[in-house]
Amino acid sequence: MTIFKELYQYRAMIASLVKKDLKGRYKGSALGFLWTFINPLLQLGVYTVVFSMILRNPMENYYMHLFVALVPWIFFSSALGTGSKAVLGQANMVKKIYFPREVMPISYATSSFINMLLSFIIIFIVLIFSSVQVKPMLLLWLPYIMVFQYFLVVGMTMITSSLTVYLRDLEHIMSVLTQAWMYATPVVYPIDYIPERVRNIYLLNPMSPITLAYRDVLFFGKAPETKIIALIAGESLTVLLAGFIIFHKLKKHFAEEL
Repeated sequence: MTIFKELYQYRAMIASLVKKDLKGRYKGSALGFLWTFINPLLQLGVYTVVFSMILRNPMENYYMHLFVALVPWIFFSSALGTGSKAVLGQANMVKKIYFPREVMPISYATSSFINMLLSFIIIFIVLIFSSVQVKPMLLLWLPYIMVFQYFLVVGMTMITSSLTVYLRDLEHIMSVLTQAWMYATPVVYPIDYIPERVRNIYLLNPMSPITLAYRDVLFFGKAPETKIIALIAGESLTVLLAGFIIFHKLKKHFAEEL
């Protein structure tokens, strides 16, 4: 509980780092903050062409089936990729001043979360002009799913950012791991592709139930199953707890390693 009290005392620092990250994310680019919306649209275009026109996925409205899962996936993958540098990127601060080191991964995860929320504006705009029927009452599930995904991303960012301080090669491995993880998650394909006999194991991937829940609410127009809701909470909180424990163990020697 001590660390949570300390983090609350440093909430202004977290807010400052979040603002800095959001402002600097696309600093110097011609389109600036518009990349928040353009990036998921470009990725949607690439995957839609590959899986609808080249690999010929027969699903109706496949682009929406993909899009409602792709935006949350981008949020998670950033925790594995660029989130691994959350501590390395603040090396001078770590060596010169005291503050709870957890501030760094939390601020990174929070800025990425805000970025995802803004990207959801595009999802809702595309939904309005699509033939997919969204039931307004089901949207009440979104805060639940988003909050637990945020907990998951905080945990993953704490794990990857602390390990990268000691294992610098991990920063380069993450790009390959992220790509492999995406294909182990039902982002570009439906859960029906996974055989029933291994589906319970498949759902141990914490992004699988989260992806299914987003898709149920925004694409299939139904409430997520009780099992999926329970898995989202259980797996996200487990990763969050693991993240705090691992980060706490490793942060003691950050200054020497940096």
